[in-house]
Amino acid sequence: MANTSHFFHLFIFMATLLLIFPPCESQTTETQALLQFKDHLTDSSNTLASWNESSTPCNFHGITCAQPSFKVIEISLDDNSLSGEIFPSISILHSLQVLSLPSNSISGKLPPEVTKFTHLRVLNLSGNELVGSIPDFSGLRSLRVLDLSANFFTGRIPSWIGNLTGLNSLGLGENHYTGSMIPESLGNLKNLTWLYLGGAQLVGEIPESLYEMEALETLDLSRNKLSGKISSSISKLKNVYKIELFSNNLTGGIPEELANLTNLQEIDISANNMFGKLPKRIGDMVNLAVFQLYDNNFSGEIPVGFGDMENLRGFSVYRNRFTGSIPENFGRFSPLESIDVSENQFSGFFPKYLCEKQKLTILLALQNNFTGNISESYASCKSLERLRISGNFLSGKIPNGVWSLPNAKIIDLGFNNFSGEVSSQIGNSTNLTEVVLTNNMFSGKVPSEIGKLANLEKLYLSNNNFSGEIPHEIGFLKQLSTLHLEENSLTGLIPKELGHCSRLVDLNLALNSLSGNIPNSVSLMSSLNSLNLSRNKLTGSIPDNLEKIKLSSVDFSDNLLSGGIPFGILVIGGEKAFVRNKGLCVEKIPRSSINSDLKICGNDHGHRRGFFGYKYILLLVIAVIFIAAVLICRSIKIRRAKKIQQSQKEASQKKWKQASFHKVNIDADEIGHLNEDNLIGHGGTGKVYRVALKKNGMVVAVKQLEKGDGMRILVAEMEILGKIRHKNILKLYACFLRSGTNLLVFEYMPNGNLFEALHRNVKDEKVAWDWNQRFAEKTQMGQSSFAGTHGYIAPELAYSTEVTEKSDVYSFGVVLLELVSGRKPVEEEYGEAKDIVYWVLNNLNDRESVLNILDDRVASAHCVEDMIKVLKIAIKCTNRLPTLRPTMRDVVKMLIASEPCKKKTKRCGFEKDLMSKATM
Repeated sequence: MANTSHFFHLFIFMATLLLIFPPCESQTTETQALLQFKDHLTDSSNTLASWNESSTPCNFHGITCAQPSFKVIEISLDDNSLSGEIFPSISILHSLQVLSLPSNSISGKLPPEVTKFTHLRVLNLSGNELVGSIPDFSGLRSLRVLDLSANFFTGRIPSWIGNLTGLNSLGLGENHYTGSMIPESLGNLKNLTWLYLGGAQLVGEIPESLYEMEALETLDLSRNKLSGKISSSISKLKNVYKIELFSNNLTGGIPEELANLTNLQEIDISANNMFGKLPKRIGDMVNLAVFQLYDNNFSGEIPVGFGDMENLRGFSVYRNRFTGSIPENFGRFSPLESIDVSENQFSGFFPKYLCEKQKLTILLALQNNFTGNISESYASCKSLERLRISGNFLSGKIPNGVWSLPNAKIIDLGFNNFSGEVSSQIGNSTNLTEVVLTNNMFSGKVPSEIGKLANLEKLYLSNNNFSGEIPHEIGFLKQLSTLHLEENSLTGLIPKELGHCSRLVDLNLALNSLSGNIPNSVSLMSSLNSLNLSRNKLTGSIPDNLEKIKLSSVDFSDNLLSGGIPFGILVIGGEKAFVRNKGLCVEKIPRSSINSDLKICGNDHGHRRGFFGYKYILLLVIAVIFIAAVLICRSIKIRRAKKIQQSQKEASQKKWKQASFHKVNIDADEIGHLNEDNLIGHGGTGKVYRVALKKNGMVVAVKQLEKGDGMRILVAEMEILGKIRHKNILKLYACFLRSGTNLLVFEYMPNGNLFEALHRNVKDEKVAWDWNQRFAEKTQMGQSSFAGTHGYIAPELAYSTEVTEKSDVYSFGVVLLELVSGRKPVEEEYGEAKDIVYWVLNNLNDRESVLNILDDRVASAHCVEDMIKVLKIAIKCTNRLPTLRPTMRDVVKMLIASEPCKKKTKRCGFEKDLMSKATM
């Protein structure tokens, strides 16, 4: 009996040891599986350094083990900069409950072994680069979270997902599905609280079964091609607080039953084809915080109940056909942050309580029929950043406090009937970048305090009743690019301090009563492109040094100017830019002005002028004959000397002069005989050949520079490429010179150049580069020269031979347009003598036409917004006015800010501001 008791206690002890210290074999197996998983990943940030054989899986970064079994139950490596593929070795982790790898760059197909994780509760692979169809997870009945959004999955959304009845979160949006409809079976997911199918290229109508998911809190079907009406059955979603249906093809009106959703906080049905009036009961939805239905065809009035709401933060209904007045108490009881009612037909008095809670940052009410004054209440709206109410029938004086709002960036009051003076308090609004007062009845002096607005870029005061002198303090505005003071009653001199506005591009002082001379300091505005001083009382001459500025538009007409017109300025403006200035004259008439009324300077006696003309011609002929005789004699001597030297040079000319920049053995004789059959390119500076070196087996690219500028280009490329050592810069191996022949030997790029990469297809007619590759230029490519290529040339080079940084920015902008559109710089479709820039600018009418610009071979829903960002940068780069183009440094900053999102959340890249038109 004693022995039995002894063995029993020994058994208990051993069993306890096994529980506390499990067999090494189990841990070793899981360790090896995880290390194999790691070996198939690229860990650029070294976050998996703790994953090694000397440690147990429970100590690995991102790994969680169960106690006391020490089995791996969780792999969480969110946003760890991982790439590579998911290796199926982890399928032996039979206890795994969580596999979370979002916001990385993991690619390839999802291995079918993942479907064997029968205990899996969370599978989150969102924000990666996974491809192929979605494997059948219908056997994973323990799943609670399935998020595969923001990848490159293809095919259709599978119907078996309806079998995963335990799901509470489902994200399948932002993928490359083809013609997929929303499966009816989704209605089986009664426990689902979060459904994200945005940007999934879905078609068809919203199935009725979707409204059976009564637990649903967030419904996002945005950015698809869904059609049909919103069913009244939407009222069954009793728990929903967020509905996103924007950017679809939905029609019909808002169902009355929507008002039954008492928990609804945010709804966005913008950018559809919906119409009709808003149900009055919508105004009774007391929890509503964000209401957006811009860019539709809604009409009628805004329900009065909106004025009683206490939670409303964002309200956007621009570009509809609403009429009537805004509810009187709108914003009075709610923490309103943003409102946009632009481009409607609202009328009546302008609402006065929009900033009652002092939260308002954006107030946009452009192009309506509002009347009356601006309420004094806005004078204390310190939070306001954008005030744009132009294009109405508003009148009266602007409250003083509005001029001094501390956070205001834009004040746009144009095209109304406002009167009174601009307060000197405007100097306190130091964040202002744009002031628009055009077409009103403002009077008095332009306040000198405007000179304190150090961030001001645009100042429009035209067509008012301003009087007095132009304040010289405007010269302090170093960021000013546009100054319009035309059609006022300004007097006095043009202040010489304007010359300090070095970034000024557009200056218009026409239709005033300015007098005195045009100050020479105007020529200091090196960025000036358009200058209009017409219809004033200016005297004196036109400064000669204005020719130094790259002006493209000038107007000096209807003044009292005298003296000679600088010929370069005459060519730019034409005769009409100088008419009705009796004292002006020209030294010669341009060919384009045969019937000119302009006087010839000093042309008092035409006959005498002709006599002296003949005299000068005779002297010129004699001089030419004398010079020709001297040159003939000299050429004879030179020819004799050349014959003597010729034999001495022939021997040396047969030898190549060589300069090497990398340790590569290249025989000059091998690259000296170029065969046209090996021609691979022809750029603006010469031909490029593919040459296989027999001695070392290398393949190189040899550029034979054309004569003329060949030596200059040779020196430039040697100076730059010969010194650079960078993986993304083409290697210059060597250069060879021999009488009249200049050769550059480069690293050979088998994948070709940018144009070939954009237009080359790989198997299954797929493009060689997707959008992410285009953005990064990850794929190696040969050099491209577009310095003199039609389609890339900046327009200013038509009248100036000086290539500036801004000319290069234009050319780079064209390359960006190629990347975004997949089109050539010049195509017949653009029209005769038209290019890609012209074509793009004529296709920016609405969002649909903008989307048509994008290369539909790569413009999937998950990257379309990124492509539009780059399109905007390209448009800035290709601005017709050089001074309005960004610098290359600014372009780089913008591109970095527009980088395709790697840290993708459930709504990465598509999280909207409260007002989508905040940049208006």
